Amino acid sequence: CVVRGGLGAQTFADVATGQLEKLTDTNLSLSTYLGILGGSTGVTAWIGVRSVARPARGDIFVVSAAAGAVGSLAGQIAKREGATVIGIAGGARKKAYLVDQLGFDAAIDYKSENIAKRLEELAPQGVNIFFDNVGGHVLDAVLDKIAMHARVVICGAVSQYNNMDNVLGPSMYLRLAERRSRMEGFAYFHYPEEIPKATKELKTWASDGSIILPEEILQGIHCYPEALAFMFSGGNIGKLMIAV
Repeated sequence: CVVRGGLGAQTFADVATGQLEKLTDTNLSLSTYLGILGGSTGVTAWIGVRSVARPARGDIFVVSAAAGAVGSLAGQIAKREGATVIGIAGGARKKAYLVDQLGFDAAIDYKSENIAKRLEELAPQGVNIFFDNVGGHVLDAVLDKIAMHARVVICGAVSQYNNMDNVLGPSMYLRLAERRSRMEGFAYFHYPEEIPKATKELKTWASDGSIILPEEILQGIHCYPEALAFMFSGGNIGKLMIAV
């Protein structure tokens, strides 16, 4: 019997049965249940794209932290909707992965490239949708390049999580008014009615391989501090997990 639950970083746990979910479909790997179907990762990407951003065929869809768990899925889901997808990530390895493995149309390495300049080249008519997981200077750079009637979706702000007492707000927000655009934040639990549909579709896509989630798995509970630091430094691609 395989079960899943929202437990701590521990090797043993004493929990009530109601805190655990029995996994009945053993055709999928355990890492899939912790990745695409785990917790909020896949559902957040699905709801953010399908219910909030709502891309149309031909839209220019830009996603930051694109090599992360949510960002990589959001980009793939947007591709399924017919959007042209541009990912922003840090490092040549991530940039290549987005295009060569995940099928993004283009990628920008924010560590070695100027985001604004690259967007002028890749999206000369402007960005229709920005799915932001980073905030800070990345958000400002893309806000400056939005098209008329653009949608800016705030999913996260990883660049600011260690600076919660002095969060860097967007300095380019007037572009929203100038270009009749909107910026909207969300969390997956704001859309409880969408979760069953999202889960069903994600399970189908994971089963047939039409979307994938990169995984990096560390071995042993002793790796937890390393994994936490690794995640916030942007060192991993996709979903970072620990095998206990």
